[in-house]
Amino acid sequence: MRKIRLAYLVSHPIQYQAPLLRRISQESDIDLTVLFCSDLSVEEYRDTEFGTSFKWDVPLLEGYKYEFLPSLGNAQQLSFWKPFNFGITRALRKGKFDVLWIHGWGYWSHIMAVFAAKLLGIRVLIRGESTLNTRSYGMLRQTAKNLFVRNIVALTDAFLAIGTWNREFYLHYGAKPSAVCMVPYAVDNAFFQMECKAATPDRERLRHALGLEQQRPIILYASKMTERKRAGDLLEAYIRLSPDSLKEPEPYLLFIGDGEMRSVLERRAAELGRGSIRFLGFKNQTELPAYYDLCDVFVLPSFHEPWGLAINEVMNAAKPVIVSDQVGCAPDLVRHKENGYIFRAGDIDDLCTALQFVLGDKERSYMMGQKSLEIINGWGFEEDIAGLRKALKMLFGDCQ
Repeated sequence: MRKIRLAYLVSHPIQYQAPLLRRISQESDIDLTVLFCSDLSVEEYRDTEFGTSFKWDVPLLEGYKYEFLPSLGNAQQLSFWKPFNFGITRALRKGKFDVLWIHGWGYWSHIMAVFAAKLLGIRVLIRGESTLNTRSYGMLRQTAKNLFVRNIVALTDAFLAIGTWNREFYLHYGAKPSAVCMVPYAVDNAFFQMECKAATPDRERLRHALGLEQQRPIILYASKMTERKRAGDLLEAYIRLSPDSLKEPEPYLLFIGDGEMRSVLERRAAELGRGSIRFLGFKNQTELPAYYDLCDVFVLPSFHEPWGLAINEVMNAAKPVIVSDQVGCAPDLVRHKENGYIFRAGDIDDLCTALQFVLGDKERSYMMGQKSLEIINGWGFEEDIAGLRKALKMLFGDCQ
């Protein structure tokens, strides 16, 4: 049996990716080694967008082989030049790898790794989050970006698309359709389904602890509170649920997360003087399933959102989801008026209509949640393994 020696280069240990890396490592004919540029997330660290310090409460480095690349200067910051890694060529040569898989190309080290791999005769795979639905740039910067991306695409042997929009991005920049394999952006469905199910018996206890009345629906937002995430649009749409602009809306609105916009949202909520809006702060991975189980609908109103993995997570709790038409997972995971609602980004009236549609009929809302669970059960790690194998077979024939 011939093993494919696979190097995976990524910026730092990521909570969403660790379970997938463990799953790939179980394949008998794929020998995976993960190369990290930084150990940023291993211990407690400060996330600049969350605006708070925390430590992930799920294992990040268990169940697969890995090493941290050496670097110059501070390895606790992430930018194009930081950390400034070296020894990439040596690591690739020492590992005798057949293929290098890089996650995105937003780091100097990743670009250098592509050139090193080509010099060493190592095939290159790319998986990233890029879509054509990104912010517009000035003409000069956009021209430079187009040239850069086309050159990277030309150096890549196969592409692992996370979804429909990501696939379209690669094709737009010159990838051959046959070279693009679907490796869905997935979370650990088994974990979230198990944890959500375990939380159900304590649902009313959590509701009581939060001071929420029974029978009243719960709208949930759980993400970073940055301008791009547009949590303020959800707050304004919620306000419009009031039947007379004075009476408190029937649903509760729960915000989970932290960031630069939290204080702005809290001030706006305080102006209303309503107790139905709650700010619960940051919640870690093992805490989130209880809130997913508690809610009646989950909303992600972002602009320029490459994917939105929180949508994957909450669908495992069999809940309907509302997303803007700029959320990357929408074409793949959200079927309009079947398991969720896709509204026009920034259109607060349309978002209000979405909330009314989903919450307006309990039976319909329940069936939409069941549809979410059905969809997400076909969008997981096994589909990732199948897509990765398709790419490897295209490059090397059968692994075995």
